[in-house]
Amino acid sequence: MKKRIIFAITGATGSLYAVECMRLMHEAGVELHGVISEAGEQVLRLELGQTVADLAPYVARWHDVKDFAAPISSGSSLFDGMVVMPCTMGTLAAVAGGISANLIHRAADVTLKERRPLLLVVRETPLNRTHLQNMLAAHDAGATICPAMPSFYHQPQSIAEMARAFAVRICDQLGIAVPGAKRWGD
Repeated sequence: MKKRIIFAITGATGSLYAVECMRLMHEAGVELHGVISEAGEQVLRLELGQTVADLAPYVARWHDVKDFAAPISSGSSLFDGMVVMPCTMGTLAAVAGGISANLIHRAADVTLKERRPLLLVVRETPLNRTHLQNMLAAHDAGATICPAMPSFYHQPQSIAEMARAFAVRICDQLGIAVPGAKRWGD
């Protein structure tokens, strides 16, 4: 049975991570349901010169960030988890506080209430006390906090290789096998 994952993109820096992770999930046969904030669209354009249309090959269905009637807003729609990549501190705060101001927040809230994996790829530095408290609150609610931190043990030769290694780690968290992934000790 094919995995179904909700993939949300918000306005933090790190669009490269999102695109690489979506590509890997697509190649692994995952059915992605995407939702992107307006700021997420803007950052995607500024960082990579891409639009949502450029991500269409990876996504089975896009949902409007304002559409609270979308299937991803209900626990009766069966998804295997959700990734918010990159995750702004504002989105983290909404998730930590149980606020559903848009479809990304609502889908995250539903994912938590249904006890499904929710990965928040937070992107900010330095972190202030409120950020840290919100991370702890989201963690206590059941989310996994995955700061966008590249690894270097595999000796990446490009930014794309660093993004791929991080995307593999996200896939690991959701039980998505990525063939050819470099592992510690390989």
